[in-house]
Amino acid sequence: MAKVTVDGIEVEVPNGSTVLQAAELAGKEIPRFCYHERLSIAGNCRMCLVEIEKAPKPVASCGYPVADGMVVKTDTPMVRNARRGVMEFLLINHPLDCPICDQGGECDLQDQSMGYGLGASRYAENKRAVKDKNLGPLVKTVMTRCIHCTRCIRFATEVAGVPELGATGRGENMEVGTYVERALTSELSGNLVDLCPVGALTSKPYAFVTRPWELTKTDSVDVLDAVGAAIRVDSRGPEVLRVLPRINEDVNEEWLGDKSRHAVDGLRRRRLDRPWVKRDGRLQPATWHDAFDAIARRLRGVAGERIGAIAGNLCDAESMYALRTLMARLGSSHLDCRQDGAALDASRPDFYRFNSTIAGIDTADAIVLIGTNPRREAPVLNARIRRRWLHAGTPVAAIGTAADLTYGVTHLGEGHAALAALLAGEGPFAETWSKAQRPMVILGQGALVGADGAAVLAAAWRLAERGGALT
Repeated sequence: MAKVTVDGIEVEVPNGSTVLQAAELAGKEIPRFCYHERLSIAGNCRMCLVEIEKAPKPVASCGYPVADGMVVKTDTPMVRNARRGVMEFLLINHPLDCPICDQGGECDLQDQSMGYGLGASRYAENKRAVKDKNLGPLVKTVMTRCIHCTRCIRFATEVAGVPELGATGRGENMEVGTYVERALTSELSGNLVDLCPVGALTSKPYAFVTRPWELTKTDSVDVLDAVGAAIRVDSRGPEVLRVLPRINEDVNEEWLGDKSRHAVDGLRRRRLDRPWVKRDGRLQPATWHDAFDAIARRLRGVAGERIGAIAGNLCDAESMYALRTLMARLGSSHLDCRQDGAALDASRPDFYRFNSTIAGIDTADAIVLIGTNPRREAPVLNARIRRRWLHAGTPVAAIGTAADLTYGVTHLGEGHAALAALLAGEGPFAETWSKAQRPMVILGQGALVGADGAAVLAAAWRLAERGGALT
């Protein structure tokens, strides 16, 4: 641990920490554009300049390591003048379109120019203009606003694992975009909008819809995958307008998959807004009274054991509880939510929970994926597996249909035979699995659908037990 003094406050920080992290530990706010806690350090924007005792000039605190006995000053005339100069350069080519920018009201550039900028511009030359890039249906670009912080590039490469973004040119001619014009293929592309500190990348479906101060913010939990990511639902009156991630280190950190983020459109467009009743073999629109009368006629006189109920994938808890109460009144205990016939044993909670916890991926030293494509089914979970593979070299094996998961995978086969071979200690991953101290088995719903679903589930439990994954 190193002892660092920040504006007269002495703090102890781990060796290898940066000056910016030490300042935050001391409770001092350091402005930044390119630095992000979950991305590699770039040191592009120079907004985080501080004064270090005995250093001849201001230092970029995001990339400068601490040393024992270091004295840091974050608010001196030299630091203030340096930050004003940096802000003036950042705004030289920035367009004056804050009134029509979707980032207005939640823009880091606006906030920091107010807090640390000069308040006036001395630049009289023509501003540059940059062609907008077409990144697909989700991310809108106004690249003239870009300040070249490279957050989007680092996220796409390091977290999403789809290195489609990059920079071409140098200096004022530098442009961020795809090298060949194409749409983004990442399932996490919506996070680029959250990361962008200016209005260069904004949400295309949300363009010109509302302003952030008009929204009511409600904390919630995502139901569009099995992860249960923490989300914030923004609404205006009765209408839900957007969904953003909340920070939850144990589940989704601060990321969110594109499906979870943009499925909000389904609340407004192409939505069933009335009941339908089948008459003469065809579904006909009906009133709610007609629908309930039809239900009552069919259930009248039917024994409870002959009645069953299935809940849909996107039903809310209140609706499912009401259905359960109705079935109890009718004398039926036949309730289910597995429309695909998955052989999932619901008699014990540990049969369907993520028992090792999602955060447990960060300590796993061998992972086996069975019948799942986490990149499509749970992109946030896939990003955490990728980070473990990237930083710790944790080996990953997959049983099921081969897919590009954004990290190296040993594909063991597609059927039950591959799982049986791994159980018997055979195959290319057997030795790795036997030596693992903290192995993890991730079982997908797709593995449980079919005639051998129950056998796959039992084999997966045996694999986890023999490998020590249940401890």
